[in-house]
Amino acid sequence: MPQDNKTAQPPAPRYTDPFSALRTEMEQLFDNFSFGHFPGFARPAAGLTTQGAMMPNVDVRENDKQIVIEAELPGIEEKDVSVTLHEGLLTVKGEKKFEKKEEKEDYHMLERRYGSFTRSMRLPDTADEDNIDARIDKGVLTVTVAKKPGAQTKERKIEIASS
Repeated sequence: MPQDNKTAQPPAPRYTDPFSALRTEMEQLFDNFSFGHFPGFARPAAGLTTQGAMMPNVDVRENDKQIVIEAELPGIEEKDVSVTLHEGLLTVKGEKKFEKKEEKEDYHMLERRYGSFTRSMRLPDTADEDNIDARIDKGVLTVTVAKKPGAQTKERKIEIASS
């Protein structure tokens, strides 16, 4: 019987997703862009997938007169949402409760889904904290924050001098 004198081979390289690093970089770029204008806005925790945790989609836009915050809250009733303001920090809290029960002769089904969330945003100094409106319509919470009179900034061009 011939003797095998082969040396140990290194293990075969593991497959790695070539787009993983690009995907991570793009997600960070979008996070930085989305939250860069409103730095006090809480970022969702990465990988938040445990049951009972939810993070609604939130859009923030601003014009000369107001700041508008919209949060998608499908299936959440108005009584289960609160909007508070404390020392310039606007906080939206909510809880989703869903239960479906079905009983037939040959089976019994009980389905429950639930989750809670908290999102906070530091309002800019231009916000009029005494002039805030919140309403829910078709699963979308809209919080409108007026800006203080005179806080509307006018854009002006700054001349650049050459050296």
